[in-house]
Amino acid sequence: MKERLRSHGLKTVCEEATCPNLGSCFREGVATVMVLGRICTRACPFCDVDHGKPSPPDLDEPARLAALVKETGVRFLVVTSVDRDDLPDGGAGHFRDIVKTLRREIPGLGIEILVPDFRRSLDLSLSLLRNIEIDVFNHNLETVPSLYSIVRPGADYRHSLRLLSRFSSENPGIPVKSGIMVGLGEAAPDVREVLSDLRDSGVTIVTIGQYLPPSLSHLPVSRYVHPDEFLAMGEEARQMGFSVVESGPLVRSSYHAEKLLKAQEDTFLLTYRERSI
Repeated sequence: MKERLRSHGLKTVCEEATCPNLGSCFREGVATVMVLGRICTRACPFCDVDHGKPSPPDLDEPARLAALVKETGVRFLVVTSVDRDDLPDGGAGHFRDIVKTLRREIPGLGIEILVPDFRRSLDLSLSLLRNIEIDVFNHNLETVPSLYSIVRPGADYRHSLRLLSRFSSENPGIPVKSGIMVGLGEAAPDVREVLSDLRDSGVTIVTIGQYLPPSLSHLPVSRYVHPDEFLAMGEEARQMGFSVVESGPLVRSSYHAEKLLKAQEDTFLLTYRERSI
């Protein structure tokens, strides 16, 4: 998989963010592709992606990505990116172009986009993504609001909720997904508040995983959460009405993305049948 990615000049967030699930995903021929370069305009202390001044968007990237999918036979692709605060649209137009190219070249491909917060361009970005032909829209809150100044200093909790809520209302029928990390110093009521806010914002798929610092120079872990607590958080999320919940120590936002979408679809069909009886 690494050789194929390099041959097409593509990067993955799996490698750039030092994901603990990289080995298992790569063995299955699955990857979350990171577009718009490998340099982020922000420097979140939990993240291992390089930051600085990025290069302009690569206009050939959509075609190269389509070629990779054809070569590998991938059934479901997650496309994410670094934050691009330097671009007027935050990179939304590039996501749109990639999805259009993939839909034209590989009509049956499952597509999830995991987007940045478009903090400086929300109206423009959402207009570019309206009616986009994707299977899942994903944006991660990452942590609880009280820790944003430490964990996501360049982001805003309420803005991220607005992004999720507006996309959900402007694009009915597309599942909306988000995720958080725990073990950063949050308490149980904090997690409960985030889950409630996500449901109120139209999110139906949620992931909860353990924060693991990529290196000793990154934000230290505050606590390793016991697996039983993950089970309890997952059950609480289901009781709140989330269609699909993935909660566990090594859970990451794009891990098992295709399976989570299938679970969402199965839940919808089951609910539809129950209402029809």
